Formats: sequence, structure tokens, C-alpha cells
Amino acid sequence: MILDFDTIEEQIIPNFKGGEKQFKTHMYTDEGCKIMRASLEPGATIGVHTHDTNSEIIFMLKGTGVVLYDDGQEILPAGSCHYCPKGHTHSLRNESDEVIEFYAVVPEQ
Repeated sequence: MILDFDTIEEQIIPNFKGGEKQFKTHMYTDEGCKIMRASLEPGATIGVHTHDTNSEIIFMLKGTGVVLYDDGQEILPAGSCHYCPKGHTHSLRNESDEVIEFYAVVPEQ
């Protein structure tokens, strides 16, 4: 199956997972998985949350994000991938002066 995110309506979600500003996403969802092409403007964040029933993979397309992962911090530059396994906690922040863009995949387990 090919997903054309340009044909999926953009959702603008304020304070996603308790974060700051807006989370913009083109999201495909079915019973087993959520796949998103998303962006965060400068200063925007996805709030800290725990993956109790699933995991998440974030692949950075443009810019550099900062991931708070469990008790640490990771820098996520374009071309790199962050994995948050089931049972772990993370968030994503844009501390840069440009919009960051990424894909996120959340498979239900």
C-alpha cells in the first residue's frame, strides 16, 4: 500500500500530549498502526508520554529535534532515527529556529 500524505488532510493539534504550541500532522491510522508525516515549529514540543501498549519510531527528515528519552536526552538530526520501545517514555522538542519535519510510526503491540 502506498500512502500519499499530500492527499491526507493536515491536522493541527494544540498542546499534543501536554506539549507546547502546535503539532501538525498528516496521519494514516488503521487497527494496527498509526503513520504520520509531521512537523513542529520552533519552540513547539510533543509532551512527555509513556508507550504502555505500543512503541514509536521517529525518522527525522528536516532539521534537528531534541528527544527526552527516559532519564536522558538525545539529539535527533535529519537522517537519524529514534526508537521508543513499549514501556518507555519520551518527548520531542524543536529548539531550533527552523521547522522540523519527521515521520513517526506507532505500531500497536
